[in-house]
Amino acid sequence: YGRYAQQAQIDIAYAYWKDLEPASAIAACDRFIKLHPNHPNVDYVYYLRGLINFNEDLGIMGTISNQDMTERDPKGARESFDAFRELVTRFPDSKYTPDALLRMKYLVNALANHEVHVARYYIKRGAYIAATNRAQYALKTYPQAPATEEAMFIMITAYDKMGMEDLRDDTERVMR
Repeated sequence: YGRYAQQAQIDIAYAYWKDLEPASAIAACDRFIKLHPNHPNVDYVYYLRGLINFNEDLGIMGTISNQDMTERDPKGARESFDAFRELVTRFPDSKYTPDALLRMKYLVNALANHEVHVARYYIKRGAYIAATNRAQYALKTYPQAPATEEAMFIMITAYDKMGMEDLRDDTERVMR
């Protein structure tokens, strides 16, 4: 229970992460936070937990195909955002906070792009109501993201395909 034992617990989490064992690394981070909530380096553990989810392993095919993060399951991105948000909220003066804020901004844009990808898929399948709902969700949840313009365009396309000229014209007016 000494100082070196606590540092070893942090190092174990880092070693698991570098050894491509994210589940074990997150468990080690959570265990450390639970056991030592007032440790001077607990901000680093929150940051590490965010990094582990941020750099979620794509697998061999994801690496080869250079798959975009926004086309994958957003669970890791949401968990990473939550970890970074907790770091920024609890430790605003931490040396890891500026980087966490930048990563949070990136994650918001990635999550908005994910919603637009799903809406685009629904348009291709002819599920226009579902596409409109996804685009509206992206607009409401991530209003400052660059993907809002494409979400509006998807809504215009879906309203046009459904024959809802009034809604299409209103959405187009708002987009312009």
